[in-house]
Amino acid sequence: MTDHGSDAGRGRTGRRPGATDTREDILRAAREAFGERGYDGATVRGVAERAGVDAALLYHYFGSKQRLFVAAMEIPYDWRAAVPRVVDGPRALMGERLIRLVLSVWESPPVQPLLLGLIRSAVTDSVAADMARQLLTEGPFMALARSLGKPDAELRATLAASHLMGVAMLRYILRIEPMASVDVETLVSLIGPTMQRYLTEDLVEVARRERGVRARP
Repeated sequence: MTDHGSDAGRGRTGRRPGATDTREDILRAAREAFGERGYDGATVRGVAERAGVDAALLYHYFGSKQRLFVAAMEIPYDWRAAVPRVVDGPRALMGERLIRLVLSVWESPPVQPLLLGLIRSAVTDSVAADMARQLLTEGPFMALARSLGKPDAELRATLAASHLMGVAMLRYILRIEPMASVDVETLVSLIGPTMQRYLTEDLVEVARRERGVRARP
């Protein structure tokens, strides 16, 4: 993986005068840069400029651009602990509760840049792709599908995840209207029934029913 501009500033070292937490400043700048530009588009020099430090300090703290990415993209959210919030309540509204939970996390200012950086980077960087896969396999979709005791938990989880990844791409990265500006509760009401089918219905029967609808004249 190419680290464009990564050699810039290697000859300069030193901490900013008066800096109290340089490492956190670098991580904050990295989250912004990766969130806006993805792994390939962000550079060590660009992150250093955002943080107001010499580029050499990034190597001092993290060793490489890749290690900086991994440290910066760690999402501070316990998805498994959130699963009971989706399970508890009327079963028929579980899909809506899942959508509301996921969107509330995506809309959170501290978390959104991390998710955007991860999604943008996953298509070009193998480490980012591994992190995205881990999020999907250990995140709310798989944990929820398994908690329901339904067959094909992996398929159910990936169906739900693929749908919501599409929403994330259009709403937060491509910013295609009206998806980009529609309010959360509208999305909850529109997408909730689809999530409900993925989570709780007989997938074979759903597929058979949908094929029957398409076959009608």
